[in-house]
Amino acid sequence: MIERYSLPEMAEIFSDESKFRRYLEIELLATAAQSEVGVVPRDQAKICRDRAPVVDGEFVAEVAARERVTDHDVAAFVDVVQNKIGMPAGAWIHHGLTSSDVVDTAWCSMLRDAASLIDRALVDFYESLVGLAEKHRDTVMIGRTHGVHAEPTTFGAKVALWALQVRRDRERLAAATRRIAVCKLSGAVGTYSNIDPRVEKSVATALGLTPVPATQVVARDRHAEYLWACASIGTTIEMIAVELRHLQRTEVNEVREGFASGQKGSSAMPHKRNPISSETLTGLARVLRGNLQVGLQDVPLWHERDISHSSAERIVLPDSSMLAYYVLRRATRLVTNLEVDAAQMSKNLGLLHGVVHSQAVLLALVGAGSGRDDAYRLVQELSAKAIASGESFKQVLLDDQRVKLSPKQLDEIFSVAASVARANLVFDALKSTDS
Repeated sequence: MIERYSLPEMAEIFSDESKFRRYLEIELLATAAQSEVGVVPRDQAKICRDRAPVVDGEFVAEVAARERVTDHDVAAFVDVVQNKIGMPAGAWIHHGLTSSDVVDTAWCSMLRDAASLIDRALVDFYESLVGLAEKHRDTVMIGRTHGVHAEPTTFGAKVALWALQVRRDRERLAAATRRIAVCKLSGAVGTYSNIDPRVEKSVATALGLTPVPATQVVARDRHAEYLWACASIGTTIEMIAVELRHLQRTEVNEVREGFASGQKGSSAMPHKRNPISSETLTGLARVLRGNLQVGLQDVPLWHERDISHSSAERIVLPDSSMLAYYVLRRATRLVTNLEVDAAQMSKNLGLLHGVVHSQAVLLALVGAGSGRDDAYRLVQELSAKAIASGESFKQVLLDDQRVKLSPKQLDEIFSVAASVARANLVFDALKSTDS
């Protein structure tokens, strides 16, 4: 992942030093477990632990140099570790294991830890949305369908619905985390031919993972589900970002991204104040969905294993983790600093002179005895008249003899407060455990 979108706490999980520390701990735990089942001499397992190398930049460089000889990354790692421990104890490192035992178990522990960071960011984002929704529970605005004025709603209700979707994303991530937090130490084709299943169980317990049946590799539907959770988070944020971009358009101007002192919106036009965060988040969501496609294509491997997934995963698993985390942190800042223009929302609500209450008029006419189609055609005609003339739709109705509704009825119909009286039922869902 390029540095621009890489936050240090997430990047550290996928650094070479972190990866090799996990490899080493898996190897040492496996060697210790092998001694418990009588395969490795206990004193030799203890020497392996006592003489285990420090994994630092120098160690990473040594593995890289050895890989230029072996042309195999895990073999190079094992060679360096064995050499630093020394013989004969070092010979017991990697005993009975295949490369994927170590690599896949390390991947699963990294992704579990990455998911924990993403989950904390999801909580922060959710809470920022709930706070914004509560603040604007009674901020009335026009609801739009097909980009066209429809009926009144509240900005609070809109944001509360976003929060519910974020809550579902958290549930999706939790499910994916459970399925990715697994351990596999069952040998070359998953049959435990050269390693006792008790070793796998012991290592899994120590790492906080769950042992699972496998071929040579952990089944890649697990990784694809994790990538789906990351892509879903990105897509939810894109949904919010696209809405905010529309609402910030000059012709709408109902919300604005925060603009810091000294910030510039354009290198050429000093007046510009653009929705740059929303646009950035929209673009990064596309990358997350693209990575999901790679993850899905990694699921079908040849027989018990090939390595067609390996090269791709080195890119998409860290990148999706980093991007999901980054977009959540960026989106949280966006929501926290968002400027909401309630006065402009009210102004836009009246742009069509009240025709946004047309459905309520239609239903009142039907209730007064009109046929639905006749009532529909009449309201459609008078709505068009109000828009064309700029006259109040309510007055147009009062002036037309065909409209058999009293002034009191029309007052009730044109009450914005009555129109949105139930809009905030969505807040009841925020209090519920069912999203």
